[in-house]
Amino acid sequence: MENDDRLKIGFALTGSFCTFSKVIPQVEKLIASGIDIIPIMSEKASSTDTRFGKAEDFKEQLTAITGSSVLTKQTEVESIGPKKLIDALIIAHCTGSTLSKLANGISDTTVTLAAKATLRNNRPIIIAVSTNDGLSASAKNIGLLLNTKNFYFAPYGQDDPSGKPCSLVADMDKLLETLTSAICGRQIQPILSVKNI
Repeated sequence: MENDDRLKIGFALTGSFCTFSKVIPQVEKLIASGIDIIPIMSEKASSTDTRFGKAEDFKEQLTAITGSSVLTKQTEVESIGPKKLIDALIIAHCTGSTLSKLANGISDTTVTLAAKATLRNNRPIIIAVSTNDGLSASAKNIGLLLNTKNFYFAPYGQDDPSGKPCSLVADMDKLLETLTSAICGRQIQPILSVKNI
């Protein structure tokens, strides 16, 4: 495939810090499949050190893997729309806070503005959810986005039904397949995963 024909995907991380270690291998998998990646991190994700790792280390990893600097400011992602820089946007993992903003058309973060810029060009947004309130407060936002044009979900399920009965996490092994379906305008099925995630 010619370099110009390669898919160009924005890959955005939000503040689901405990899932970052599962995200990096997926970025590598997408690149190995011939996809160019523009890495994006929310303000919180790009500036907060946690027990799961240092923000700067994750940014360095993403830059090394993708060959592109991580976009961390709204001014850096605004041009995604007018310049048509990407064919789709993946938000992995997508927190409950980001779900709420997307469902209500709020674009006051780097990731939500990148989503708005993507939608401007009628291009798909793939959501890989990770939120402790997916079956409570965030359930209505998931429902809204499932019924909104150009939003697609990676299959998701409960990651700890006994300990965290409202928590949902996407099956990251289905991310490439979800992207492929979304590019064709189809929601991957089944959307509810019974895999132990």
